[in-house]
Amino acid sequence: MILISKYLVPKGYTGLAIFPFVFLKFKRFKKDKVLINHEKIHLKQQLEFLIIPFYIIYVFEFLCRLFQYKKWNMAYRNISFEREAYLNETNFYYLKQRPFWAFLKYFRTHDI
Repeated sequence: MILISKYLVPKGYTGLAIFPFVFLKFKRFKKDKVLINHEKIHLKQQLEFLIIPFYIIYVFEFLCRLFQYKKWNMAYRNISFEREAYLNETNFYYLKQRPFWAFLKYFRTHDI
C-alpha cells in the first residue's frame, strides 16, 4: 500500500518502506516506477527478516558504515540493503527472480 506523507519521509529522501507500507514524500512520486521498485525491494528484505530484525540490522550496519566512511550519504548508500535496492531498482523483474537473502551478495561488494 502506497501512502503520501511529506512529514514522515525524512528530508533529502523521496520514499520510505515500513512494512507493509511505502511512504512517498509527494503524490507525483506514485508514477516513478523505479522508486516504487526500490521500495518494494526493501519490503521483500523486511519480510525475509520478519520485519523488526531488519531494522535492527539496518541501523547497526548504517552505524558501522558511518564509522567506516565518516559521511552520512556514503554510509547510507553502502548499507547492503541499499546497495541491493539501488543496483536493481531499474530491473522490474528482479523481485520475481531474486533469491532468498540476496542482500548478502551486496554486503562485501564495492562501494557505490
